[in-house]
Amino acid sequence: MASLPLIGGCMCGALRYEVSAPPVMIYICHCTNCQRISGSAFNVSVIVAEAAVRFTAGDPARVEWVSDRGSTRCGLFCGACGTRIVNGGVPSTGVYSLRGGTLDDTSWVQPVGDTYTRSAQPWVTFVEGGLRAETVPVDYAPFIAAYQAQGRF
Repeated sequence: MASLPLIGGCMCGALRYEVSAPPVMIYICHCTNCQRISGSAFNVSVIVAEAAVRFTAGDPARVEWVSDRGSTRCGLFCGACGTRIVNGGVPSTGVYSLRGGTLDDTSWVQPVGDTYTRSAQPWVTFVEGGLRAETVPVDYAPFIAAYQAQGRF
């Protein structure tokens, strides 16, 4: 069980943040953008309200790009070490995809499923019994409901 605020930061410690509201959902994204950004096979996406995120040390650098589905996205990261903290929409969608690995305590993080499974690496194992979407889900309601059913907050 986690408690608020959620606290985390970058690898070098120059950029720190806190999240004052519980996540909306957590899933694993296998899109090629997440693969490139993370340098890994996927990203653990902790979806939080943008208004609930506050940087407590340092000022994030910002980058924009066009996503796999053609929308403009932005990323906030540490300008010193390059650690990506969150991704968001441009214009703002009101939510951030927080990089799960940047949390100080990840022991409570449990994804409810996988998105962009069509671009997943062939050796990846999906969340057992979890939800799956070949691309971006048409409706995230099942992901939200499954996350809320976990009762982590």
